[in-house]
Amino acid sequence: MSGHSKWSTIKREKGAKDAKRGAVFTKLGNQIAIAARSGTDPNMNPSLAMAIEKARQANMPKDNIQRSIDRVADKNAAVLEEITYEGYGPGGVGIIIEAATDNRNRTLPEVKTALVKNGGRIADAGSVAFLFTRKGVIRVAESGEDALLGVLDAGAEDASEEDGEIIVYTDPKELMKVRDALAQAGLKVEDAELQYVPNNLIELADDETSEKVMKVLDALDDLDDVVNVHTNADLK
Repeated sequence: MSGHSKWSTIKREKGAKDAKRGAVFTKLGNQIAIAARSGTDPNMNPSLAMAIEKARQANMPKDNIQRSIDRVADKNAAVLEEITYEGYGPGGVGIIIEAATDNRNRTLPEVKTALVKNGGRIADAGSVAFLFTRKGVIRVAESGEDALLGVLDAGAEDASEEDGEIIVYTDPKELMKVRDALAQAGLKVEDAELQYVPNNLIELADDETSEKVMKVLDALDDLDDVVNVHTNADLK
């Protein structure tokens, strides 16, 4: 792959702080509820297993996780839908916004406002998505050539060592299979999720532009309905 967006690392650190306020639990709960529509048994539903694992990593209480799963059978619960928006940020960087919402008439204006107020704009469907590739991304807390070879032996499409850890890329359908193979091989898996990985990173002109990009990404990520934000900006 061309490069792992620094935003992924920043977002992860930000998420850890958000979890202390409980802000991330709503987003994780929505992801679990959507995944559970394909089956409430995580042993038979890899998407649900992955969503539950992310929730556990964020220290989401078991009761919250179960309530999110139970929403599938609750006829009075609001129906959630997954929507993907595309946009441009300062410096012409591409942004993909994944949302889970029970009211798209609320979510779209909020996304537009977050973009426009921070130097960005909403884009037509397909005009930004082609700059990214949907991939499974796994973080492994290992380093060195032996670990890299072990990762590739586990079925990874590609891998790179960055900041003392290995970033593993897989076909989206193979994410959980590769993740399990890595764990069985004795490698420490930190997390695994589906991401829109940039085909090429866009170098920003200066620190000021970088700060503006961070501001719009933060504004989008802070929206309750937004579950994930991806960019091809090369943030330092």
